[in-house]
Amino acid sequence: MYIQSGEWVIISRVKSHFKFRDKIFRNLRFRIILIVMLAGLVPCTAALFGIVNFYESQTISIRTAEIQNQCTILGNQLNNYGYFENPSSDVVNANLFQMSTIYSGRIMVIDQDLKVIKDTYSLDEGKTDVSENVVRCMRGASTNYYDTKNHYIEVTSPVTETGGNRVIGVIQASVPTDSIEVSVAVLYSQGGVLIGIVLILLAAAGVFAAARVVRPLHRISAAIESVTEGYTDDVLHEDTFTETRQISESFNKMLGRLKQLDESREEFVSNVSHELKTPMTSMKVLADSLLEQENVPVEMYQEFMGDIAKEIDRENQIITDLLSLVKMDKTGQNINIQSVNINELLEQILKRLKPIADKKNVEIVMESFRPVSAEIDETKFSLAISNLVENAIKYNHDNGWVHVSLNADHKYFYIKVEDSGIGIPEEDQAHIFERFYRVDKSHSREIGGTGLGLAIARNAVLMHRGSIRVYSTKGEGTTFTVRIPLTYVAS
Repeated sequence: MYIQSGEWVIISRVKSHFKFRDKIFRNLRFRIILIVMLAGLVPCTAALFGIVNFYESQTISIRTAEIQNQCTILGNQLNNYGYFENPSSDVVNANLFQMSTIYSGRIMVIDQDLKVIKDTYSLDEGKTDVSENVVRCMRGASTNYYDTKNHYIEVTSPVTETGGNRVIGVIQASVPTDSIEVSVAVLYSQGGVLIGIVLILLAAAGVFAAARVVRPLHRISAAIESVTEGYTDDVLHEDTFTETRQISESFNKMLGRLKQLDESREEFVSNVSHELKTPMTSMKVLADSLLEQENVPVEMYQEFMGDIAKEIDRENQIITDLLSLVKMDKTGQNINIQSVNINELLEQILKRLKPIADKKNVEIVMESFRPVSAEIDETKFSLAISNLVENAIKYNHDNGWVHVSLNADHKYFYIKVEDSGIGIPEEDQAHIFERFYRVDKSHSREIGGTGLGLAIARNAVLMHRGSIRVYSTKGEGTTFTVRIPLTYVAS
């Protein structure tokens, strides 16, 4: 698709506009000012509407009461002058028109037959009025109604005969509320001006508050920028607010952790180099010994080549374990969770490891207390349990035993791997999950240990939001306990 230069300029300007708008709305200073203004604007606006509505309702109520009172007075006159028999009384008509003029409204007199005998607007005289309010008023009940849409008040008042309760007619007054609406409009106008002044004051307060909040954040940002140039002994000390103090403390903890990780990385690289270099050195020595001799006997040649093959296997195992660790670190968030029958999985793992146990005449016993199904990554979890069981076999005595048990409750399932092996000294138990850590380096090298198996097992368990613990007594055996949630919960 071809885009002309002019179209490209328009697109670029639109993108720049949106970026600028996004930058403004994401700005903390702007948000604080906006929040302060809204915090003042909302109650002020609510107060204005409340006051005006209260004024309007009270004014309407007062006006309605006045009209109701005037209608009552006129009703008494109508009765006294016998207006319903002779509606030509000048006095009554004058009072009716006077009331109509004062309130700029319409006054109607309706007899007991619902016939309009007087209309100050001369529109409905002689007609029948069967409206709901008139009918109710004929039964003796005064009514009033405020039409908010058309802005007028309608009042109906019954006229009763002298000395009795019989209703002989109705006075209906319809009065516009234009003057009240004008007053309401004036109040809104004056209130709007007042709110504008309040907004200006709130904006000034918001600018001040934003400066107070943002200033320590800028200092924190500047301090972090200086730290990113390299690890130093400098720490953040920003305690203007509780939150900034917490940020400073968290950053200092993170900085300390980064230093530890950097040191751990350097140690890891050193250990990897050493572990890979050792088999290479052994192979080099063996190969040089063969090359320096003439007419090497076949038996010696075979022996040396066998030793070289063992060192190659050991190096291959180290590389395989390293790749497993690296893969776990990179794909920790891409764990492949599915529902797995744990009983069957353990049986498969033990069946696969049985030939190794048979070589040392180690008995493997599995005990399951109940059927267990859980959400796990089968590959990673199998690797963890395989390493634990394989270690229990390798670091065991001849004719020893390995006991694997499975149990569960409503939330977790538990796997216990016990052995009758050589055990782990108490001072080493806190370090056995570290990479390349070996309790007995000579014995580990003899049986092919890389010092990575327990690190792999621990990583796999933690990826499942589980826990792993070790209990051991030197010379008596070791027990590993693994606890895994039945349902995987992503972080």
